[in-house]
Amino acid sequence: MRRLSLNTLGEVPKSSRPDLDPSQLTTGVVHLGIGGFHRAHQAVHTADAMTATGDTRWAISAVTQRSPRVRDQLQPQDGLYALALRDGTDTRVRVVPSVREILDGPSEAEEVLNRIADPAVRVVTLTVTEKAYRLHPATQRLDTGDSEIRADAAGRPPGTVVGRIAAGLRRRRGTDAGPLAVISCDNLADNGALLRQAVTDYCGLLPDGEALVEWIEEQVTFPCTMVDRIVPATTEANRTEVTSTLGLRDEATVLAEPFSQWFVQDDFRGPRPAWERAGARLVPDVRPYELTKLRTLNACHSLLAYLGGLAGIDTIAEAVEIDDLAGAARRLAESEVRPTLPPAEGIDHHDYVETTLHRFANPALRHTTSQVASDGSRKIGPRLLGTVTDSLGQSNAPEMATLVVAAWLRQVLVQRTDDGLALEVNDPAAPTMLQATEGRTDVASLRPALAAAGIPDALLEDSRFTGRVEGWYAELDRAGVRATVRTAVR
Repeated sequence: MRRLSLNTLGEVPKSSRPDLDPSQLTTGVVHLGIGGFHRAHQAVHTADAMTATGDTRWAISAVTQRSPRVRDQLQPQDGLYALALRDGTDTRVRVVPSVREILDGPSEAEEVLNRIADPAVRVVTLTVTEKAYRLHPATQRLDTGDSEIRADAAGRPPGTVVGRIAAGLRRRRGTDAGPLAVISCDNLADNGALLRQAVTDYCGLLPDGEALVEWIEEQVTFPCTMVDRIVPATTEANRTEVTSTLGLRDEATVLAEPFSQWFVQDDFRGPRPAWERAGARLVPDVRPYELTKLRTLNACHSLLAYLGGLAGIDTIAEAVEIDDLAGAARRLAESEVRPTLPPAEGIDHHDYVETTLHRFANPALRHTTSQVASDGSRKIGPRLLGTVTDSLGQSNAPEMATLVVAAWLRQVLVQRTDDGLALEVNDPAAPTMLQATEGRTDVASLRPALAAAGIPDALLEDSRFTGRVEGWYAELDRAGVRATVRTAVR
């Protein structure tokens, strides 16, 4: 079947065709990490901003981080792809035109640096997942001892995210290309500040690092953001469905829920897309919204993923339909998270919790528990440990939060469901944790496992945390997920 492309775009049904002419767009944004989330979120907001304003200079040069797979999907399609928005049985399909160039970061490193240094580019965005920042889990600073970071700093074509940004900024400084905003869209608290500090730490490894840092302070901003849209992995069935709608084959189809949210710190020294015309909110301080999302939505997602996975449940939608699991999520959000949050203007927390659980229940998305459970050692900190620390500081008992930590530990150490079926575990700290526990999975193995995962010493030394984690771990081992959760929420 013929592929979606510029040549075949006119064959797309009018209801799915973009309002913008892709051939008239010029590049003003570089994006690192051209995965499904970016294509379903920032790329859509950017396309809609160009449509709303007629300002067509914000097309995206998208960069792969590890594999050329997405480039190979998109290049034959001239960067075009379909976004399928699904809510229950209703599906709406639209072709997104904003990605006009796709570069493979590992093999086209020079082209990537040249794009970042291009005076027409005023924004660099990132969706690379938490682990790609290569932060030390205890300090949340760049791990300057990381072998890949040191190889980049020694002068090889940069392969890490921070190395690539720093090299691009160095080149931009050399050509006097003007101010730039570098925008992290990953689920990290204070993501912009963390990225700025990581780049600064990296510059400390360079011979000209001090001068580069001075230029960055004058010319580059790192706005914090909060992004939200559920984007499950695309299946062949999804592609087939979209093909029938378009009448053309699309190898780069992305599936998402209708809901989309984006808060961006208003910290720019040059022009930018008018994202506020496309549903984003530009705010002076993102932190209240960021904490609300990380500690509520993302933490509840993790709760359903770890407990649901141990119970042998395949999807988040199936997990949230179980009353006790939904009750545990509500208790985590309402009783433990809510007292730790600063006020977020325009957000009623109770309504936010109910909207979140309703979104999780969308059966059309099939967001798997194993997908959400991946990279747990990188997610536990920003999603749960802040709530634990603040709750203990307020003399509140973080029962649900520590139950989630215990469930994560059981997934990593035991790697089996309550029924004895093998669990898929994808966690960068798993080998180190298993080595630290020497193959043991009993309660005594938990502190070495937590230490190996980089859990802060202050929590490791606090029996109010470790005792609860150990207690829940033992109860999960004795009674299984469903009985343990039933006891916890009643």
